[in-house]
Amino acid sequence: MEYIILIVSLAGIVFGADYLVAGAVSVARKFKVSDFVVGAAIVGVGTSMPELVVSFLGAVNGNADVAIGNVVGSNIFNVIGILGLTAMFFPIGIDRKNMKFEIPLCIGVSVLLTLLAFNFFNGTPASISRPDGILLLAVFAGFMWYSFYRDRKSVPVAEEHVEEDKTPLALAIVKVAGGLALLIISCDFFVDNAVMIAKSFGVNDAFISLTLIACGTSLPELAASIAAAVKKNTQMALGNIVGSNIFNISLILGLSSQVMPLTSSGITYVDYIVMIAAAIIPMILGIKGKIGRFSGTLMFLSFVAYNWYLVSNQIS
Repeated sequence: MEYIILIVSLAGIVFGADYLVAGAVSVARKFKVSDFVVGAAIVGVGTSMPELVVSFLGAVNGNADVAIGNVVGSNIFNVIGILGLTAMFFPIGIDRKNMKFEIPLCIGVSVLLTLLAFNFFNGTPASISRPDGILLLAVFAGFMWYSFYRDRKSVPVAEEHVEEDKTPLALAIVKVAGGLALLIISCDFFVDNAVMIAKSFGVNDAFISLTLIACGTSLPELAASIAAAVKKNTQMALGNIVGSNIFNISLILGLSSQVMPLTSSGITYVDYIVMIAAAIIPMILGIKGKIGRFSGTLMFLSFVAYNWYLVSNQIS
């Protein structure tokens, strides 16, 4: 029965993503907001709702391995897994404007989380405290404000290049809300059943959070990114991933740490290093302006290698 629910919930994720992206594009056209900002601020935040629920519940239940591992694993999967897989079929362009703010910020919050988690690299795991969480929440608020502020300043230059969308605004909003709801509900069923199956094989919480839960809660990002790329909107696909990663660290862990200080011994320095390396990859590839099929393949293979490392450690 669990496997049937997995298949049905996966179908719900795919259809939900399609409605979400279609509605978000329409809203963007109506308000003259750029595709990247819609991807980062609307689709990115929306598709990260499953991570928010899982990490927040992990904190409430006193399980920091789940709260932090879900975020670290999701951020790794988002970049080298989702962007890599998407670029294998649809090369993703990287705007130089994105390399000046969003991508560096994504790298910065990844480094900040690592510094907090390891007490500035002295090797002793430290709690992500409530003041630390407030700092992360301030980063999120600043990111959202500046994204819209900068985008509104640049709109007059780009307005003539924006296609008119004839979808009624009310219908577009219904598509966004309905698609997001279907995504979250389907993802919840997917994760619950995947964890049940994994626990039957006797694996620990840290491993489950870094792999099954992280990948499961990132399925909306995967579906939304592929749906955006299929619609020839790779800027929204990139914005979705970058926005989700910033959101995961700054808002999700910021809120979760207000419930209780988060101390995780199950998430190792290797996991944090891989997360930072993944965040740096778009900056490096952005020098040539895009993530091509070859680069995407290498990214996805590195994701497979990381998961092989996790499985090997779990077995040993």
